[in-house]
Amino acid sequence: MQQNGKIGVTTENIFPIIKKFLYSDHEIFLRELVSNAVDASQKLKTYSSLGEFKGELGELKVSVKIDKENGTITISDRGIGMTNEEIDKYINQIAFSSANEFLDKYQKDANSIIGHFGLGFYSAFMVSKKVEIITKSFKEGSQAIKWSCDGSPEYTIDLIEKEDRGTDIILYIDDENKNFLETSEIDKLLKKYCRFLPVPIIFGKKTEWKDGKSIETDEDNVINDTNPLWTRKPSELKDEDYKKFYQELYPFSDEPMFWIHLNVDYPFKLTGILYFPQIKSNVDMNRNKIQLYSNQVFVTDSVEGIVPEFLTLMHGVLDSPDIPLNVSRSYLQSDHNVKKISNHITKKVADRLEDIFKNNRTQFEEKWDSLKLFVEYGMLTDDKFYERANKFCLLKNTDGKVFTFEEYKTLISANQTDKDGNLIYLYSSNKDEQYSYISTAKDRGYDVILFDGQLDVHMAGMLEQKLEKSKFVRVDSDTIDNLILKEDTKEVDLTDKQKEELNEAFTSQLPKLEKTDFTLDYKALGDKAQPIQITQNEFMRRMKEMSAMQTGMGFYGEMPNNYNLVLNIEHPLIKQIITDVDGKDKDAVSTYASQNTNIRQLIDLALLSNGMLKGEVLNNFIKRNMEKI
Repeated sequence: MQQNGKIGVTTENIFPIIKKFLYSDHEIFLRELVSNAVDASQKLKTYSSLGEFKGELGELKVSVKIDKENGTITISDRGIGMTNEEIDKYINQIAFSSANEFLDKYQKDANSIIGHFGLGFYSAFMVSKKVEIITKSFKEGSQAIKWSCDGSPEYTIDLIEKEDRGTDIILYIDDENKNFLETSEIDKLLKKYCRFLPVPIIFGKKTEWKDGKSIETDEDNVINDTNPLWTRKPSELKDEDYKKFYQELYPFSDEPMFWIHLNVDYPFKLTGILYFPQIKSNVDMNRNKIQLYSNQVFVTDSVEGIVPEFLTLMHGVLDSPDIPLNVSRSYLQSDHNVKKISNHITKKVADRLEDIFKNNRTQFEEKWDSLKLFVEYGMLTDDKFYERANKFCLLKNTDGKVFTFEEYKTLISANQTDKDGNLIYLYSSNKDEQYSYISTAKDRGYDVILFDGQLDVHMAGMLEQKLEKSKFVRVDSDTIDNLILKEDTKEVDLTDKQKEELNEAFTSQLPKLEKTDFTLDYKALGDKAQPIQITQNEFMRRMKEMSAMQTGMGFYGEMPNNYNLVLNIEHPLIKQIITDVDGKDKDAVSTYASQNTNIRQLIDLALLSNGMLKGEVLNNFIKRNMEKI
């Protein structure tokens, strides 16, 4: 006898909504249907353990089969199945979730139940023109049923014969989604979403290479690991197990530095393994490597809603049924549990780093170049993490020695405090390009930090706010006496006319460099100091560097690079030029400068020491020097 009826929805437009808008990706249908099949199997285990099912469990598995000729995908399980009443209650009435009802009744004894919304099954209609359910309940004396629906609110139910308990979901794939009938596509999706489900997922047979071709064997192809590493006790695992699992998650990656095994039962449930990868540059490329699971079902690898921003640089797996998701399980919703989980993970990460620093500082220092980006990112974006990390964050100087903040303060306090009581932290962003400036600073007994990382310029700004009476100044941002001003600067004894003459002499010989401006400055630095130095204002340079990474600061990036061309008026060569141009008009000074090779030579040497002598200008410099030889 055939039964006809209408699915209990408030509008006949529910199917187009499901098909187009409910789920962010059509591929999600496979995750939802396989998850439902796993739920059915887990429920049967629970009933059996409570004595409510007396029969043999046998082999509980879920199989996925493609029939390309008939255009179908079939997902089969040997779980609890459904009765006619249950079909009517859970299939014909959209969004009435059997999983929720089951959890309410068997909360303490239930195995992992994935579904929450009663909508997972209907994801099948995103890719299907017709869906059939062939099911038989585990309950004694149950009648097998075939439910069929073509994507309209109307369905049919027929009584049929079925030998074994469980459910087959048969999808008749529509013309727009024929790609899901390809073995390679389904294999990819099963490995993406189902590779760690707690019930074996079978997809075809294993193959082996024989006589120059791939031969199908009789052995089932199980695509998932039902007992992944994070579900096991840390005491059972060795370092090799963690490293092997990391390679499974991220093939061809460098070995991780450290890891944290999470296992929390209260006040929320959270398991997982987080790895510290080796990161040396580029924050964005290393993001979104944490995979989020809910009871071993893959949900997303965009976890910004769960972990603080800096922790998105970590790799690994988080699994929690307590993270609230919307109906498609594709986007996280913020609530108190999420915040608690986020705070817990931050604390565990800080604990782990501090523990390594205290107990094995040598190892910590050896790995600092890879840890640095991660730690700095955390300190910049999370105040609570800063409070912990400032105890183990390291500063490395240009000699490769490392110090904590307190150790470095002790090192430089005596010699690098200016006349106003400010502690001056000198730094270099490139020790090769800024070698001469570093060397000059060292000759004065100063120490120079190496700040060559992606976030170091941001760190400089933050530390100036956090550390009392402290300034961070790049070693080439001013002359050595002005970097750490010990006393009032010596006045420059030049008239306005002499400054105009010097300005004409040197600016007329400056090469044209793209998006680069020079401003002449005059300092009395003594006859032993260099005749010309090029410096760049700390504030403007820092703003330009920060604009490259920070939205809303683009106008700084568009501004030309502005450098100071500092003339040491006490150097004999500069003194001679001052004498030679004295009293000359503008044209005469320009003519003199073009004929005086020393002026162009001094300019080019200053540019060369700053790494700014390139292209034609560099070629001309080499020719000029070859002619002198």
